[in-house]
Amino acid sequence: MEIRQLKTFKIVAQLLSFNQAAEHLHYAQSSISAQIQALEEELGVKLFDRLGRGILLTEAGVRLLNYADKILDLADETRSEVAGVKELKGSLTIKVPETLGVHRLPLVIKQFRSRYPRVRLRFTTCTHEGLQKDLRKGITDLAFLMTDSFHVADLEVQALGIENLVLVANPNHPLAKTPVVHTRDLEGETLLFSRVDCSYRKTLEAVLNTEKVRYDTTLDFNSVAAIKQCVMAGVGISILPEITVTEDISQGRLTVLSWSEGMIEVATLMIWYKDRWLSPTLSAFMEVVQKMFKNAYETA
Repeated sequence: MEIRQLKTFKIVAQLLSFNQAAEHLHYAQSSISAQIQALEEELGVKLFDRLGRGILLTEAGVRLLNYADKILDLADETRSEVAGVKELKGSLTIKVPETLGVHRLPLVIKQFRSRYPRVRLRFTTCTHEGLQKDLRKGITDLAFLMTDSFHVADLEVQALGIENLVLVANPNHPLAKTPVVHTRDLEGETLLFSRVDCSYRKTLEAVLNTEKVRYDTTLDFNSVAAIKQCVMAGVGISILPEITVTEDISQGRLTVLSWSEGMIEVATLMIWYKDRWLSPTLSAFMEVVQKMFKNAYETA
Protein backbone atom coordinates (compact mmCIF):
# COMPACT_ATOMS: atom_id res chain seq x y z
CA MET A 1 0.00 0.00 0.00
CA GLU A 2 1.27 3.42 -0.91
CA ILE A 3 0.37 6.68 0.81
CA ARG A 4 -0.71 8.00 -2.60
CA GLN A 5 -3.16 5.12 -3.01
CA LEU A 6 -4.62 5.65 0.46
CA LYS A 7 -5.11 9.37 -0.21
CA THR A 8 -6.92 8.52 -3.43
CA PHE A 9 -9.03 5.86 -1.71
CA LYS A 10 -10.03 8.31 1.02
CA ILE A 11 -11.17 10.95 -1.48
CA VAL A 12 -13.13 8.39 -3.50
CA ALA A 13 -14.72 7.12 -0.27
CA GLN A 14 -15.71 10.63 0.76
CA LEU A 15 -17.11 11.67 -2.63
CA LEU A 16 -18.39 8.21 -3.66
CA SER A 17 -17.44 9.08 -7.20
CA PHE A 18 -14.40 8.16 -9.29
CA ASN A 19 -15.07 11.07 -11.62
CA GLN A 20 -15.35 13.69 -8.85
CA ALA A 21 -12.26 12.25 -7.12
CA ALA A 22 -10.32 12.59 -10.38
CA GLU A 23 -11.34 16.25 -10.68
CA HIS A 24 -10.51 16.90 -7.01
CA LEU A 25 -7.05 15.28 -7.26
CA HIS A 26 -6.33 16.50 -10.83
CA TYR A 27 -5.82 12.92 -12.03
CA ALA A 28 -7.19 11.15 -15.05
CA GLN A 29 -10.13 8.94 -14.06
CA SER A 30 -8.22 5.92 -15.38
CA SER A 31 -5.46 6.67 -12.83
CA ILE A 32 -8.00 6.74 -10.00
CA SER A 33 -9.47 3.42 -11.11
CA ALA A 34 -6.01 1.87 -11.43
CA GLN A 35 -5.00 2.92 -7.90
CA ILE A 36 -8.20 1.53 -6.37
CA GLN A 37 -7.84 -1.67 -8.35
CA ALA A 38 -4.24 -2.06 -7.16
CA LEU A 39 -5.40 -1.66 -3.55
CA GLU A 40 -8.17 -4.21 -4.01
CA GLU A 41 -5.77 -6.70 -5.57
CA GLU A 42 -3.19 -6.24 -2.81
CA LEU A 43 -5.77 -6.62 -0.03
CA GLY A 44 -7.73 -9.34 -1.78
CA VAL A 45 -11.10 -7.66 -1.17
CA LYS A 46 -13.54 -5.38 -2.96
CA LEU A 47 -13.51 -1.87 -1.50
CA PHE A 48 -16.45 -0.50 -3.49
CA ASP A 49 -19.67 -1.93 -4.85
CA ARG A 50 -20.50 -0.56 -8.27
CA LEU A 51 -24.22 0.24 -8.52
CA GLY A 52 -25.00 1.55 -11.97
CA ARG A 53 -23.18 4.86 -12.20
CA GLY A 54 -22.76 5.11 -8.44
CA ILE A 55 -20.53 3.37 -5.92
CA LEU A 56 -20.81 2.41 -2.26
CA LEU A 57 -18.20 1.35 0.27
CA THR A 58 -18.18 -2.34 1.10
CA GLU A 59 -17.70 -3.52 4.69
CA ALA A 60 -14.01 -4.02 3.88
CA GLY A 61 -13.92 -0.49 2.48
CA VAL A 62 -15.36 0.93 5.68
CA ARG A 63 -12.72 -0.91 7.70
CA LEU A 64 -9.93 0.34 5.44
CA LEU A 65 -11.22 3.92 5.69
CA ASN A 66 -10.73 3.82 9.48
CA TYR A 67 -7.13 2.72 9.05
CA ALA A 68 -6.46 5.02 6.09
CA ASP A 69 -7.43 8.02 8.23
CA LYS A 70 -5.00 6.96 10.95
CA ILE A 71 -2.16 6.12 8.53
CA LEU A 72 -2.46 9.42 6.66
CA ASP A 73 -2.65 11.40 9.90
CA LEU A 74 0.38 9.57 11.26
CA ALA A 75 2.29 10.26 8.05
CA ASP A 76 1.40 13.95 8.41
CA GLU A 77 2.53 13.97 12.02
CA THR A 78 5.73 12.09 11.20
CA ARG A 79 6.71 14.62 8.55
CA SER A 80 6.19 17.48 11.00
CA GLU A 81 8.09 15.75 13.79
CA VAL A 82 11.07 14.68 11.67
CA ALA A 83 11.30 18.09 10.01
CA GLY A 84 11.31 19.73 13.42
CA VAL A 85 8.08 21.64 12.85
CA LYS A 86 6.89 22.78 16.26
CA GLU A 87 3.21 23.00 15.38
CA LEU A 88 1.50 19.67 16.02
CA LYS A 89 -0.68 18.16 13.29
CA GLY A 90 -2.62 14.96 12.78
CA SER A 91 -5.77 13.73 14.44
CA LEU A 92 -6.96 11.88 17.53
CA THR A 93 -9.98 9.61 17.88
CA ILE A 94 -11.27 9.58 21.45
CA LYS A 95 -14.07 7.58 23.05
CA VAL A 96 -15.76 9.36 25.93
CA PRO A 97 -18.88 8.86 28.07
CA GLU A 98 -21.58 11.47 27.48
CA THR A 99 -21.31 12.83 31.02
CA LEU A 100 -17.61 13.63 30.64
CA GLY A 101 -18.14 14.92 27.11
CA VAL A 102 -20.75 17.40 28.34
CA HIS A 103 -19.44 18.37 31.78
CA ARG A 104 -15.68 17.77 31.88
CA LEU A 105 -14.19 17.88 28.38
CA PRO A 106 -15.28 21.26 26.97
CA LEU A 107 -12.60 23.17 28.91
CA VAL A 108 -10.02 20.53 27.94
CA ILE A 109 -10.93 20.92 24.27
CA LYS A 110 -10.82 24.71 24.48
CA GLN A 111 -7.37 24.65 26.10
CA PHE A 112 -6.01 22.06 23.67
CA ARG A 113 -7.39 23.81 20.59
CA SER A 114 -5.91 27.13 21.66
CA ARG A 115 -2.47 25.51 21.77
CA TYR A 116 -2.74 23.08 18.84
CA PRO A 117 -5.32 24.37 16.34
CA ARG A 118 -4.07 22.12 13.50
CA VAL A 119 -4.92 18.87 15.33
CA ARG A 120 -8.26 17.30 14.41
CA LEU A 121 -10.20 15.79 17.30
CA ARG A 122 -12.84 13.12 16.71
CA PHE A 123 -15.03 12.18 19.65
CA THR A 124 -17.23 9.10 19.68
CA THR A 125 -19.68 7.96 22.31
CA CYS A 126 -18.15 5.44 24.66
CA THR A 127 -19.62 1.98 24.84
CA HIS A 128 -17.85 -0.69 26.85
CA GLU A 129 -18.29 -3.24 24.08
CA GLY A 130 -15.43 -3.20 21.59
CA LEU A 131 -13.42 -0.63 23.53
CA GLN A 132 -10.44 -2.91 24.19
CA LYS A 133 -10.30 -4.12 20.59
CA ASP A 134 -10.45 -0.58 19.17
CA LEU A 135 -7.61 0.57 21.43
CA ARG A 136 -5.46 -2.41 20.48
CA LYS A 137 -6.05 -1.92 16.77
CA GLY A 138 -5.37 1.81 16.96
CA ILE A 139 -8.83 2.75 15.68
CA THR A 140 -9.27 4.59 18.99
CA ASP A 141 -6.31 6.53 20.37
CA LEU A 142 -7.63 7.21 23.85
CA ALA A 143 -10.69 6.29 25.87
CA PHE A 144 -12.40 7.35 29.07
CA LEU A 145 -14.58 5.27 31.36
CA MET A 146 -16.59 5.92 34.49
CA THR A 147 -16.49 2.71 36.49
CA ASP A 148 -15.52 1.25 39.84
CA SER A 149 -12.90 -1.11 38.37
CA PHE A 150 -11.18 -1.85 35.07
CA HIS A 151 -8.24 -4.20 34.67
CA VAL A 152 -6.90 -5.38 31.31
CA ALA A 153 -3.32 -6.61 31.03
CA ASP A 154 -2.29 -4.75 27.87
CA LEU A 155 -4.08 -1.47 28.58
CA GLU A 156 -2.72 1.40 30.65
CA VAL A 157 -5.20 3.03 33.02
CA GLN A 158 -4.88 6.34 34.87
CA ALA A 159 -7.43 7.48 37.44
CA LEU A 160 -8.29 11.15 36.98
CA GLY A 161 -10.82 11.66 39.75
CA ILE A 162 -14.04 10.51 41.37
CA GLU A 163 -17.64 11.08 40.29
CA ASN A 164 -20.56 10.63 42.69
CA LEU A 165 -23.61 8.66 41.57
CA VAL A 166 -27.08 9.38 42.90
CA LEU A 167 -30.40 7.57 42.67
CA VAL A 168 -32.95 10.03 41.26
CA ALA A 169 -36.71 10.09 40.78
CA ASN A 170 -39.58 12.46 40.08
CA PRO A 171 -40.27 14.55 43.24
CA ASN A 172 -43.81 13.07 43.33
CA HIS A 173 -42.61 9.46 43.20
CA PRO A 174 -43.77 7.47 46.28
CA LEU A 175 -40.16 6.64 47.23
CA ALA A 176 -39.29 10.36 47.28
CA LYS A 177 -41.22 10.67 50.53
CA THR A 178 -39.50 7.67 52.14
CA PRO A 179 -36.91 8.75 54.76
CA VAL A 180 -34.58 5.87 53.84
CA VAL A 181 -34.94 3.89 50.61
CA HIS A 182 -33.64 0.37 51.03
CA THR A 183 -32.49 -1.59 48.02
CA ARG A 184 -35.41 -3.99 48.42
CA ASP A 185 -37.76 -1.02 47.98
CA LEU A 186 -36.69 -0.93 44.34
CA GLU A 187 -38.39 -4.28 43.70
CA GLY A 188 -40.64 -3.99 40.65
CA GLU A 189 -39.61 -0.42 39.83
CA THR A 190 -38.88 0.66 36.25
CA LEU A 191 -35.17 1.41 35.96
CA LEU A 192 -33.73 3.68 33.29
CA PHE A 193 -30.18 2.93 32.19
CA SER A 194 -27.63 4.73 30.06
CA ARG A 195 -25.76 3.02 27.24
CA VAL A 196 -23.51 6.02 26.54
CA ASP A 197 -21.94 6.40 29.96
CA CYS A 198 -20.52 2.92 29.68
CA SER A 199 -20.18 0.81 32.75
CA TYR A 200 -21.42 2.50 35.91
CA ARG A 201 -24.87 0.97 35.41
CA LYS A 202 -23.18 -2.30 36.42
CA THR A 203 -22.68 -0.80 39.87
CA LEU A 204 -26.42 -0.57 40.48
CA GLU A 205 -27.08 -3.94 38.88
CA ALA A 206 -24.50 -5.55 41.16
CA VAL A 207 -26.19 -4.11 44.27
CA LEU A 208 -29.62 -5.26 43.08
CA ASN A 209 -28.35 -8.75 42.26
CA THR A 210 -26.63 -9.05 45.65
CA GLU A 211 -29.91 -8.21 47.37
CA LYS A 212 -31.78 -10.52 44.94
CA VAL A 213 -34.04 -7.65 43.92
CA ARG A 214 -36.05 -8.26 40.75
CA TYR A 215 -36.23 -5.39 38.31
CA ASP A 216 -38.53 -6.67 35.62
CA THR A 217 -38.68 -3.49 33.54
CA THR A 218 -35.58 -1.68 32.30
CA LEU A 219 -35.30 0.96 29.61
CA ASP A 220 -32.00 1.63 27.84
CA PHE A 221 -31.18 5.03 26.36
CA ASN A 222 -28.44 6.51 24.20
CA SER A 223 -28.81 9.88 25.92
CA VAL A 224 -28.47 10.96 29.53
CA ALA A 225 -30.68 13.95 28.70
CA ALA A 226 -33.43 11.57 27.55
CA ILE A 227 -33.15 9.60 30.78
CA LYS A 228 -33.52 12.77 32.85
CA GLN A 229 -36.59 13.87 30.91
CA CYS A 230 -38.22 10.46 31.39
CA VAL A 231 -37.45 10.45 35.12
CA MET A 232 -38.93 13.95 35.38
CA ALA A 233 -42.04 12.63 33.61
CA GLY A 234 -42.38 9.87 36.20
CA VAL A 235 -41.44 6.97 33.92
CA GLY A 236 -39.05 5.44 36.44
CA ILE A 237 -35.90 5.71 38.54
CA SER A 238 -32.30 6.07 37.41
CA ILE A 239 -28.79 6.22 38.77
CA LEU A 240 -26.83 9.13 37.31
CA PRO A 241 -23.65 11.08 37.98
CA GLU A 242 -24.42 13.87 40.42
CA ILE A 243 -22.86 16.46 38.10
CA THR A 244 -25.53 15.74 35.45
CA VAL A 245 -28.51 16.43 37.75
CA THR A 246 -27.33 19.20 40.11
CA GLU A 247 -29.28 21.93 38.34
CA ASP A 248 -32.42 19.79 37.97
CA ILE A 249 -32.37 18.97 41.68
CA SER A 250 -31.91 22.60 42.72
CA GLN A 251 -34.87 23.62 40.54
CA GLY A 252 -37.10 20.85 41.87
CA ARG A 253 -37.38 18.85 38.66
CA LEU A 254 -35.67 15.80 40.19
CA THR A 255 -35.06 14.55 43.69
CA VAL A 256 -32.29 12.38 45.12
CA LEU A 257 -33.60 9.30 46.91
CA SER A 258 -32.15 8.71 50.38
CA TRP A 259 -30.70 5.36 49.44
CA SER A 260 -29.46 3.16 52.28
CA GLU A 261 -26.38 2.35 50.19
CA GLY A 262 -25.39 6.01 50.45
CA MET A 263 -23.70 7.89 47.64
CA ILE A 264 -21.81 5.57 45.31
CA GLU A 265 -18.51 6.66 43.81
CA VAL A 266 -16.98 5.69 40.46
CA ALA A 267 -13.58 6.57 39.11
CA THR A 268 -13.01 8.56 35.95
CA LEU A 269 -10.38 6.61 34.04
CA MET A 270 -8.19 7.50 31.06
CA ILE A 271 -7.20 4.41 29.07
CA TRP A 272 -4.76 3.72 26.25
CA TYR A 273 -2.97 0.74 24.69
CA LYS A 274 0.14 -0.09 26.69
CA ASP A 275 2.37 -1.02 23.74
CA ARG A 276 1.47 1.86 21.44
CA TRP A 277 3.88 4.69 20.79
CA LEU A 278 2.57 7.86 22.40
CA SER A 279 2.91 10.41 19.63
CA PRO A 280 3.61 14.05 20.51
CA THR A 281 -0.01 14.83 19.59
CA LEU A 282 -1.48 12.17 21.87
CA SER A 283 0.96 13.01 24.67
CA ALA A 284 0.02 16.69 24.43
CA PHE A 285 -3.70 15.92 24.66
CA MET A 286 -3.17 13.61 27.66
CA GLU A 287 -1.12 16.30 29.38
CA VAL A 288 -3.92 18.85 28.98
CA VAL A 289 -6.48 16.29 30.23
CA GLN A 290 -4.43 15.54 33.34
CA LYS A 291 -4.00 19.21 34.20
CA MET A 292 -7.59 20.28 33.53
CA PHE A 293 -9.20 17.28 35.23
CA LYS A 294 -6.97 17.78 38.29
CA ASN A 295 -8.12 21.37 38.56
CA ALA A 296 -11.77 20.40 38.04
CA TYR A 297 -11.83 17.69 40.69
CA GLU A 298 -9.83 19.73 43.21
CA THR A 299 -12.27 22.65 42.97
CA ALA A 300 -15.42 20.51 42.88
